[in-house]
Amino acid sequence: MPSVLTQDAIVALARQALDIEAQALKGLQDRLLGEPGVAFAQAVQAMLACRGRVVVMGMGKSGHVGRKIVATLASTGTPAMFVHPAEAHHGDLGMVQAGDVVLAISNSGESEELTALLPVIKRLDVTLLAMTGKPASALARHADIVLDSAVAQEACPLNLAPTASTTAQMALGDALAVVLLDARGFKPEDFARSHPGGSLGRRLLTHLRDVMRAGDAVPRVGADAGFGELMGEMSAKGLGAAAVVDAAGRILGVFTDGDLRRKIEAGVDLRGLTASQLMTPGPRTIRDDVLAAEAVTLMEAHRINVLLVVDAEGTLVGAVNTNDLMRAKVI
Repeated sequence: MPSVLTQDAIVALARQALDIEAQALKGLQDRLLGEPGVAFAQAVQAMLACRGRVVVMGMGKSGHVGRKIVATLASTGTPAMFVHPAEAHHGDLGMVQAGDVVLAISNSGESEELTALLPVIKRLDVTLLAMTGKPASALARHADIVLDSAVAQEACPLNLAPTASTTAQMALGDALAVVLLDARGFKPEDFARSHPGGSLGRRLLTHLRDVMRAGDAVPRVGADAGFGELMGEMSAKGLGAAAVVDAAGRILGVFTDGDLRRKIEAGVDLRGLTASQLMTPGPRTIRDDVLAAEAVTLMEAHRINVLLVVDAEGTLVGAVNTNDLMRAKVI
């Protein structure tokens, strides 16, 4: 029958588990200053020189970690795939080709399904990397390079369930991916190309010209326009602002809903004033060739809801507000 734990006992056990895992990562970090660091550097060089793909293998929890490592590598510029060791015994080993790098993950280094493949893998023209907590294991002995993922203890109270050991494997895989990313000169736009469907892709691939209002949809009036014309343009275009421009289309100023409210509250008689008298001169603008995410940053930094968009010559070509950016799912 399960024991009844108090809230304090629950929190204490959780903190203990997190502390054990944190200590495991600290130990992993410290070891990289010694011989394991040399092996890590060799592993990175092998992956950079790989003519094929990084093929990751692992059973059980190590297999789940391996799939995550594959996903991280593939999305950061290193072609990778996962092959399940059990399925490899029944044909999937054919996915491994000469020139690949095989990363085999096993905390014990003795997983039967994995170790049984080692003689066959060694006959292929591949580099075998082992990620294991047992440097003297069968897997380590067969490997060309051994990544030491040993932990002092598992976070499991029974010291049985893979917990700290899988955290160490995951972190070591992330470290490989991050170093490889940097070594390949991987840029934000490269990252976006492998994430086109998510919010990251939208933020990194969507340019302002793709979401801004353009042409007749941009509210604008000349400097001599009266208050009635100015308000009519703002109402018709529904942006919450209107640009005041000269004959060449260069921006002189802007008049917003907020400006209107403030002038009414101040008791200003607006009916006889022109756009040049009502506008706020020198408004913030943004180029049309930047990422839409830059407009979000600028608007948040200056607490404004509308931005006028200009081309390389400084001519008004568009406008955007927070609703436009939300519809484009950039925000």
